[in-house]
Amino acid sequence: MFQKPLTPFFKKSFYWLFFAISLSQWNVFAQTSYTTDAKTLAKGQQLFQANCSTCHNFLQKGIGPSLERATTELPADWLKKVIHNAPEVLASGDARLTKLFEDYKQVMPPFTQLKGAEIEAILAFIHKNQKELARDKEAVGAVLDPLPEKIKKEGWQMQLRYLSTAPVTGPKAPLARINKMLVLKGQKDRVFVSDLQGILYELINNQWNVALDIRKERPQFISSPGLATGLGSFAFHPDFSKNGLLYTTHTEKANSALADFRYADSIKVTLQWVVTEWKIANSGTIPFAVKGRELFRINMVSPIHGMQEITFNPLAKAGDKEYGLMYIGIGDGGASENGFPHICNSTNGAWSSVLRIDPLGKNSRNGRYGIPESNPYANATSPSTVKEVFCRGFRNPNRITWSPDGKMLITDIGQTNIEELNLGKAGADYGWPDREGTFVINPRGRMDKVFPLPANEPPQKYTYPIMQYDHDEGKAIGGGFVYQGKANPDLQGKYVFTDINNGRVFLAENAQFVQGRSAHIQEIELVIDNQPADFFQLHSPAKPDPHIGVGLDNEMYVFTKADGKLYQVVGFSRKAK
Repeated sequence: MFQKPLTPFFKKSFYWLFFAISLSQWNVFAQTSYTTDAKTLAKGQQLFQANCSTCHNFLQKGIGPSLERATTELPADWLKKVIHNAPEVLASGDARLTKLFEDYKQVMPPFTQLKGAEIEAILAFIHKNQKELARDKEAVGAVLDPLPEKIKKEGWQMQLRYLSTAPVTGPKAPLARINKMLVLKGQKDRVFVSDLQGILYELINNQWNVALDIRKERPQFISSPGLATGLGSFAFHPDFSKNGLLYTTHTEKANSALADFRYADSIKVTLQWVVTEWKIANSGTIPFAVKGRELFRINMVSPIHGMQEITFNPLAKAGDKEYGLMYIGIGDGGASENGFPHICNSTNGAWSSVLRIDPLGKNSRNGRYGIPESNPYANATSPSTVKEVFCRGFRNPNRITWSPDGKMLITDIGQTNIEELNLGKAGADYGWPDREGTFVINPRGRMDKVFPLPANEPPQKYTYPIMQYDHDEGKAIGGGFVYQGKANPDLQGKYVFTDINNGRVFLAENAQFVQGRSAHIQEIELVIDNQPADFFQLHSPAKPDPHIGVGLDNEMYVFTKADGKLYQVVGFSRKAK
């Protein structure tokens, strides 16, 4: 299966306890007896929460598969081997794991640090939580193939040129968790790239120079267990040349400080996301000399679906009501799939929303930032309404960009069926956790199934995607941009984006982004340094995790977390027939 030997990959924090166990595929009946000893089960629960709960639960598929029937339908010996060292099992040619790898395009890291007794304790805890088969009745009427039309290659080819590799920040893939590229406009434009491990770099002649290391500024900073935790996003204030203000989001340990947005004490807090304003003393010198001011922090049920985007509208001009207002994308924190959908299903919470604030204002509840008068809920009379909400109903709004004709574009990573792009609109509700794309989902049942929309749904109840694809094509939309450069004229007006899991690169026409329709998607063929290439094949079995960036002169770049490589788009055209 592999053309080269397996190398160490994936951060240990990418906790795939069982690599995509699709139990229905295997007619296996395990007869192993698992211990019911209370101390062992307690230990197993502790180990499960530390190593497994970020990707797995007993309700439905999440980042990893549901474990509701794992120990009742899979052999104990096989489970132990997979937990101990899944890459080794895969390299041996194991038929079950090979088939699952082909289906899911990734594999979990080895857990060789776990002793045999610890693995047995984990399995005992999992066995205690096995569910009855009666849950299958919840799938009656489910749509088995939500979007049957396949995404095709229609002749477009993109040429990439390798530029440089980011400094290594992890011992295993992803070697550098580079996550966002941003140009700081000024007398001389400057390019910055962030690494989730806590470092903001300035790129100077393809050299990676540390501009800010948040690990040194915030002792409670954490970047584990991966899954987009760490330095989530950054943005420079539009008046940066005058005020020297930089904004970041990052994760800290649970209960590092009292959160401004929190839920019932009976629900576990796994970590906190924090928005910080940094005053830079001399922006012309790096590393920056900074003084930080916290704007707010929010509790999260799990490490997933956090605060992966902050941004300012680049089209807003001084004097516009929009100028200087910051948008903040906040996911559901895994609340829905962990059994707490009430946390993220209304404007009474900040989760599953895009917030809009004035970072220089003071009329928020904590007095550290402002709530714009133009916000859709700014004048709400209910004390429970979160007036910062601009729009809501997202599982994971991981990227927010604007097209040159003024469309606000919000990508939303789905559960187990649909990836989507939405047109941002003040006050809109995009449906989560009751909708996934243009389908119904049950947040209190099996969230790995979707159902047709009800015929009698009020037309204005939810706002649906302007583009979507299902998990036959990819697992996680990586976000993108409408090209505005000049070097590649055939790329003008096209929204280019990626899928994180399988590394495919797609395009859709910005002209087709109209509410009420779903834009046509095409796959782009890649050529890297004059050789046909495929990001999945280049990085297999690691997840390639490619992302699109915009650099100097609005030219487009691609970077891959698996190996930290940065590429520039140097050509785009149709192949000759």
